[in-house]
Amino acid sequence: MDLLIFALGAMIGVLAGGALVVRHFRAAIAGDIGPLIRRMHADIDPQLRGMQNQLDNIESAVNLALASRYAELSQLPWPSAIPAPRANEEDRP
Repeated sequence: MDLLIFALGAMIGVLAGGALVVRHFRAAIAGDIGPLIRRMHADIDPQLRGMQNQLDNIESAVNLALASRYAELSQLPWPSAIPAPRANEEDRP
């Protein structure tokens, strides 16, 4: 009985691990092929190439704006975790 439980657990573990590996590989392959396909179509048609350049410029501008805003926000001082006591609380016994 113990061997059966161990075997069932091992099979479930291998199946779950395999599913995670397949999901990871699918995401990695799709992430690598996507820009290549997009560039390939843009190389065929000059109008698509111009549109792709405009999209790339917009993407770069958005990334720059987000990075700049993040840099500005990271320079702001954090508020204190412990609030300062109020003036009327000091007078109470």
